[in-house]
Amino acid sequence: MSKTLVLAVALSFAAAGSARAQTPKTEEEKTFYALGLAIGRSLGAFNLSKPELDIVKKGITDSVTGVKPVVELEAYGPKFDDLAKSRTEAVSKTFLAKAEKEKGAVVSPSGLIYSELKAGTGAQPKPTDTVKVHYKGTLVNGTEFDSSYKRGQPTEFPLNGVIPCWTEGVGKMKLGGKSKLICPSKIAYGDRGHPPTIPGGATLIFEVELLEAKATPPPAAPAPGQNPFGGPNPNMSVPPVKK
Repeated sequence: MSKTLVLAVALSFAAAGSARAQTPKTEEEKTFYALGLAIGRSLGAFNLSKPELDIVKKGITDSVTGVKPVVELEAYGPKFDDLAKSRTEAVSKTFLAKAEKEKGAVVSPSGLIYSELKAGTGAQPKPTDTVKVHYKGTLVNGTEFDSSYKRGQPTEFPLNGVIPCWTEGVGKMKLGGKSKLICPSKIAYGDRGHPPTIPGGATLIFEVELLEAKATPPPAAPAPGQNPFGGPNPNMSVPPVKK
């Protein structure tokens, strides 16, 4: 957790202290409430129980009110990432074991859990094809981290230029079909994750609709003075990024 986030947490609790349990009414109160939502999502990887959340609140309160801390932040702050990772992996393991038993689920040797939601027609895309899809991605706790539907625009990318789970999973689909891909971290973003939306070790769930598949055209020669390696596509979000 960054120092900026810690400060944001402290500020949000300090500002809400006099209006605790009240529905926000003013624009400022609503902004603080939204800040609390953002903070809550940032803590999602820890999978806090109610007693654990109370301990977090005590730490915030002690910091804001100047009470001498029970532990030193400098000693325990470096443990944040390891704790979040271990919690995420534990929840993912339980989720995957349950998902493998769902009706219609097919588990591949890579660990991908594939479920067809709507049958498509025609040939399956080749790894070298460029595909156009609509999709949404969520964490195992239901948090949605990405959605082409919400952006109102499908995503297009070379199928061999994405995370392994997508190369394999979308490669099983047919045009017009819709499938659910459950991706263990080893075929998604691994221990690094994809900050700030995807924690390290996270299992990801995608619902993908295959709209189009076509042969990838050869790369065009760069114009004089142009970066020969190209630049990032602003329409590309999480899936079209290799590990």
